[in-house]
Amino acid sequence: MDPLRGFVAVVRRMSITRAAADLCLTQSAVSRQIHTLESRLGVKLLVRGHRSIALTTDGERLFRSADQALQQLQDAIGDIGGNTEQRPVTLTASIGVTGLWLLPRLGRFQQLNAGIDLRVAANNRLVDLPSEDIDLAIRYCSKAAAPAGATHLFDESIAPVAHPLLGLHSPLDHEQLAKHVLLEFDDPHRPWLQWSEWLKAMGWSHVKPKSVLRFNQYDQVVQSAMAGQGIALGRLALLGPMLAEHRLTQLSSAHTPRGTDHGYWLLQADESPRANVKVVIDWLIAEANA
Repeated sequence: MDPLRGFVAVVRRMSITRAAADLCLTQSAVSRQIHTLESRLGVKLLVRGHRSIALTTDGERLFRSADQALQQLQDAIGDIGGNTEQRPVTLTASIGVTGLWLLPRLGRFQQLNAGIDLRVAANNRLVDLPSEDIDLAIRYCSKAAAPAGATHLFDESIAPVAHPLLGLHSPLDHEQLAKHVLLEFDDPHRPWLQWSEWLKAMGWSHVKPKSVLRFNQYDQVVQSAMAGQGIALGRLALLGPMLAEHRLTQLSSAHTPRGTDHGYWLLQADESPRANVKVVIDWLIAEANA
């Protein structure tokens, strides 16, 4: 179980360092757990790059099952001997939304609601809330795809961002852009979040950047930008703290991606949630409005 728990923790955070902190272990101990699991299964589960981690096909398959199974075990253990109000409130969101939007705000939640046990599950797959015993979910989707009863939190807006030390100024022009590395969110299902679409909208399809770095997780794109490795397309609603603290600089006016009305929506499993869940709902809406 320990290697499996270590594997799930690493994939949830897409970071051995963060997983080790979650598990109160050393990085080397978590790495050994992953190697042990891969050795026992006889397959590679993770592809380790420079400051990045990606799942293999076998890794994705194992994570889908293991994450759900471990969460169900945690729910069962949490329910034993506890009443409804003492149960932790479970909130799921994508890895990017969790790392970029939720985590910077959790300190305020704890200060305001010290008696509420909130469990955040970072997961990129769509989950069925009632069947998986999850209270709340933040989902990124179009208005047409938002389930009935979903609460709109905020919309998507896009603008190039980079670390201030790169010395770029706003508005970004094509001459500046051509001298730098572009950081790409490599998701063909969301072309409106890719540089080719943004360049086309600007009339700069002919511009060739210095090079392109591609990542399969959006939070990795942002981490690379904050490390000064290039220019990213910033999803501004997710980057508020980074922009406010000048870890990133917005380089052009924001725009809503063409051809999409995607935004972020709050889903709840129960139309009449218990009191602790209602507190979390009200807090999330207040944070979104702020």
